[in-house]
Amino acid sequence: MAKELDIVLFGATGFTGRLVAEYLVARRPGVRWALAGRRRHRLEHVRSGLAALDPAAGALPILVGDSLDRGAMDDIARRVRVVCSTVGPYAKYGDQVVAACVEAGTSYCDITGETHWIRRIIEAHHARAEATGARIVHCCGFDSIPSDLGVLMLHEHLAAQGDRLAAAHGRVILKTPGGLSGGSVATLMSIFENIGDPAVWRALIDPYALDPEGSPRGPDCRDFKAPGRDAGSGGWTAPFIMAAVNTRVVRRSNALLGHAYGRDFRYDEAISTGEGVAGLARAAGICAALGGASALAVVPPGRKLLGRLLPAPGEGPSREQRERGRFRLEIHARSAAGKKLTGVVAGSHDPGYGGTAIMLGEAALSLALDDLPAHGGVLTPAVAMGTKLIERLRAAGETYRAE
Repeated sequence: MAKELDIVLFGATGFTGRLVAEYLVARRPGVRWALAGRRRHRLEHVRSGLAALDPAAGALPILVGDSLDRGAMDDIARRVRVVCSTVGPYAKYGDQVVAACVEAGTSYCDITGETHWIRRIIEAHHARAEATGARIVHCCGFDSIPSDLGVLMLHEHLAAQGDRLAAAHGRVILKTPGGLSGGSVATLMSIFENIGDPAVWRALIDPYALDPEGSPRGPDCRDFKAPGRDAGSGGWTAPFIMAAVNTRVVRRSNALLGHAYGRDFRYDEAISTGEGVAGLARAAGICAALGGASALAVVPPGRKLLGRLLPAPGEGPSREQRERGRFRLEIHARSAAGKKLTGVVAGSHDPGYGGTAIMLGEAALSLALDDLPAHGGVLTPAVAMGTKLIERLRAAGETYRAE
């Protein structure tokens, strides 16, 4: 069915939404896209700012709709090839958006890190999305594109040599961060607010929470919770907060690809903090900070205190902070034949916002414009877009290499 628009950016007035809009303006030649959200006057304000970057952006269409209004979401989804959403927390605001896309056969991408919500979407919509051809692709930001596409890159590198992956260990190298946005804070608070729900808790602790129902379980256990030694480098590691979603997305990719990485494939993630006493001190400091924040966030008074200390919705790091940020993920892998290799994924922007805007923008463009496998479902970036998205991100200046 012909669609009026290629992409609708839903949530364009939020902090991350505005960054994605700016990115699409720079990449927009030949792309039919629109801004969408709840309030027309705020969308018009965003459009005016974009027009200052490129006068042609002043003609961008504006679509108005509330994410909780299924009728409005149906109207938007029927008009577009891809809905790109930055409206979180997704467990609160995302259900009707996804449902509308599924029924319209419209592809969808977002930047959620809410494992329990993704599990809910899989159960509710995977089969129907397969039938309608809608590609529903969560986690198209720093969680979890570098991890998911980095492992896929290593898999394809080995497959070309007649080998396959046996194990991979993602290690985040500490760089200058860009800081938190208010939207990310709201999402984290929402997860902790509902952590007493058994379904939420199971999704957070089960390493195979996102695998298809009935899929064989592999050998992976729970994520790291304390400082540890890296078996490869001998240095120290600390828990990585995004591992709880990244590892599960990688495992879902393996399962949806027919266990191409192997039924005994193992994957884990941690922050690399360096060697010696200094490395141990950094690892212990990260653990203490995560433990303290978690202890506060699980109780209402603690969440209220964190809400006063952390950015409010719509706020986030400055342009200078974002441009000063960097990220680097090293994936140390071993093949079934015993070969060792490393995948490097890196970017010259802060991961959470500058980098995520590039990743989400290119994911939306890939879903809208690239010649992709003709199947729908609740997919992952590696399964839905694969090497097409790797090529796009390389062209956008990000590093993806196997060595």
